[in-house]
Amino acid sequence: MSTTVSGKSGTWRNWAGNVTARPVREVTPASVDELSAAVRKAADDGLRVKAVGTGHSFTAAAATDGVLIRPQLLTGIRGIDREAGTVTVEAGTPLKRLNTALAREGLSLTNMGDIMEQTVSGATSTGTHGTGRDSASIAAQIKGLELVTADGSVLTCSEKENPEVFAAARIGIGALGVVTAITFAVEPMFLLTAREEPMTFDRVTTDFDELFTENEHFEFYWFPHTGNCNTKRNNRSAGPEKPVGQIGGWIEDELLSNGVFQVANLLGRAVPATIPAIAKISSRALSARTYTDIPYKVFTSPRRVRFVEMEYAVPREALVETLRELRTMVERSSLRVSFPVEVRTAPADDIALSTASGRDSAYIAVHMFRGTPYQAYFTAAERIFTAHEGRPHWGKVHTRDAAYFSEVYPRFGEFTALRDRLDPDRRFANDYLRRVLGS
Repeated sequence: MSTTVSGKSGTWRNWAGNVTARPVREVTPASVDELSAAVRKAADDGLRVKAVGTGHSFTAAAATDGVLIRPQLLTGIRGIDREAGTVTVEAGTPLKRLNTALAREGLSLTNMGDIMEQTVSGATSTGTHGTGRDSASIAAQIKGLELVTADGSVLTCSEKENPEVFAAARIGIGALGVVTAITFAVEPMFLLTAREEPMTFDRVTTDFDELFTENEHFEFYWFPHTGNCNTKRNNRSAGPEKPVGQIGGWIEDELLSNGVFQVANLLGRAVPATIPAIAKISSRALSARTYTDIPYKVFTSPRRVRFVEMEYAVPREALVETLRELRTMVERSSLRVSFPVEVRTAPADDIALSTASGRDSAYIAVHMFRGTPYQAYFTAAERIFTAHEGRPHWGKVHTRDAAYFSEVYPRFGEFTALRDRLDPDRRFANDYLRRVLGS
């Protein structure tokens, strides 16, 4: 039985606390049929519909004043096809649950982002990604999708079935319908060896091409106000497993990366002048370490310090120049930035609205501690990113609109034409989608 909650007192908030919504009602469907019925009823009542995941987007992509669909009963694995190398999973399943369930079956996704709190549909719909030389975003690992469209009908799509919908709906920002199930490509469990190591900004930027080429997964963090970076290289390994020790892991991942970092940010928020000094200490706090483990234990880590984030994908060959411009901008400004800048990469893919659509990409993410003013920093950073034809992450703060996207996405028109066909009455629209896709 589905539970329908009257939304009179219900205010929905995202994880960062920068987006709120007051829906007319909330629905928690327990089956695809119930979800279809909820969409049809919303249409009868003249209400718009949005599904929310765990609220890890910093944009209002999921906000609605109509019907809010909560997917927590649409969870679990529908089936594993070992011969095809796929798993079909309900859309509301958290990535963490998918990763642990696959591990029990001796399987894994090929690549993933750096947290796993999101639902599979929320993560894929906004283009969540990790870092990879050859392996792309989570959405690029999708082999099939099930979608409830505006008239309440259920559409299945893959490369063979409704291929034009498949080309777009893997990263659909909720504009084409409500995703109810996803089929991912999976592979037999493997091991990754992670090598984390401090490196100077100058060395990382000078040797970036080499570091990128020589590693399956390369990423780094640069600490503004310093010349210091932390690098991470993940490569497949024959083993043996050598996980991070419990005490060492707790010191690095909990105490330094979350506990001390939280305190440092609170101090920086209270007294911004202390930030450059704190940054110098923070950037040296984490020492070099190497460990070998199963993929989700290497790719992902807990993020308990809340922040607001902007991330842009630039052409990979423009990364070093863009990053140097960002550094110069911070140095010449009065900005005080307490969060490191994260840099990752992805190969080109064939998804219409993927940030890596049709081009090898590098991602630059800027963050600000929750509760500190971020507009000045993000505005200045965005000016640099857009000068390089950057494409913002659909779930992170940005100010771009449909006119801009039609310039930087070669297949933007293909997506909006499909939206016109699948959702002519804009049942799934909201303010954010009106801005980024047009009305």
